[in-house]
Amino acid sequence: MTHSKVRDTISEAGVRTIALDDPDKRNALSLELLDDLIGALETARSDPDTRCVVLASTHPKVFCAGGNLAAFGDDASIVDKHLANDRFPLLFKLLGELGKPSICAVGGHALAGGFGLTLACDLILARESATFGTPEINVGIFPFMLMALLYRNLPRKRVNQLMLLGERVSAHEAHELGFVNRVVPDGDDFDAAVMEWADRLASKSPVLMRFGKEAMHRQDGMHYDDALDYLQAQLSLAFATEDAREGLTAFLEKREPSWTGR
Repeated sequence: MTHSKVRDTISEAGVRTIALDDPDKRNALSLELLDDLIGALETARSDPDTRCVVLASTHPKVFCAGGNLAAFGDDASIVDKHLANDRFPLLFKLLGELGKPSICAVGGHALAGGFGLTLACDLILARESATFGTPEINVGIFPFMLMALLYRNLPRKRVNQLMLLGERVSAHEAHELGFVNRVVPDGDDFDAAVMEWADRLASKSPVLMRFGKEAMHRQDGMHYDDALDYLQAQLSLAFATEDAREGLTAFLEKREPSWTGR
């Protein structure tokens, strides 16, 4: 699919790679790039052939430099700017509601809103030289749109330190903090490492992955007892699918399952 600010491709295995593609602007999140990214993710959500989504970047050293600061200094009214900011919560919600697993391939620096994009994905693989940070306070702004994701993924005091001091963390520190799943040494083939995980995710039952992803998203804010009741119901629904029966049969017959997606 053609967009001016993202590259959208899909492999035979069903891995859809959506790469931010405005390298001259270090993938700053302009309205055009945000709209293209939302459009690509909506396509991925509705496409039955998409089994896994990889969010990546075409820039060799930067995943995303964050919001487009030039837009804050234009002559648009505060109302127009407020309405334009609705793309960020829409994008973060969309990543959580894809119904397909997502990997963020952080091959370079992920700052401000770009940091938020990484945290909205299910899994994060980072190149060793990548960094993550919230530098907004240094330019007279504050990372308001990121708080919901930051506090749900990092220890509270560490989030406070990042936001109040405008600091960055390295890929290795991000791994120690628990929000990066794997750090790939700079000398290794980063794309191959990402695709190895993506192909594994794409090989799973699409219907069970969809049920599981929805449950992961919905139970997160529930009261504990309500979550248990909801998850019990989801388990019963899962047992009713063809793929659940096929998975059990394949296990007993010691063969690879053949998923139907039903």
